[in-house]
Amino acid sequence: MVDVGAKPVTARAAAAECELRVGGRLLRLLRDARLPKGDALTVAQLAGALGAKRTADLIPLCHPLALDVVRVRVELPRGDCAAGGALRVRCEARATGRTGVEMEALTGCAVAALALYDMCKSVDRSMRISELRVVHKSGGRSDGAVSPAPPPLRAPDRSPLGEGETYAPTNVMHF
Repeated sequence: MVDVGAKPVTARAAAAECELRVGGRLLRLLRDARLPKGDALTVAQLAGALGAKRTADLIPLCHPLALDVVRVRVELPRGDCAAGGALRVRCEARATGRTGVEMEALTGCAVAALALYDMCKSVDRSMRISELRVVHKSGGRSDGAVSPAPPPLRAPDRSPLGEGETYAPTNVMHF
């Protein structure tokens, strides 16, 4: 883990968003709270909060944080639901500490979207989760909104290793 012991303790906040694209039938069922598995929107909110709280258990080398608050919202698309649309999942996290809460916001958002997927898969197998990104962060060195545009694709780094660097290929299948 990165040593954050010398960093000042500050109020930190982050927000992440993603989309879940769904068909028209599923969107109607979500709006009417009539899914076979129950209230998917409430389950997604709870799952997202639990996911944010367990981030350090899920992401290697991520610092465990005492979160002050986690809020998860699911926004249904407006208008006619015949063609379906994109649900917007948003997770906001805040903590007072030496490191940011972006990973908690991202994890909460992703887990909420996965819970929605699980609750809805019996109705719509063509759902698609996409566009997971940090949309805001504050506290620490870098304050303010984060660009919603994805970064440009880069070519892989093929430069030789610098002095003191090591690389050992890892076959994850053997872990």
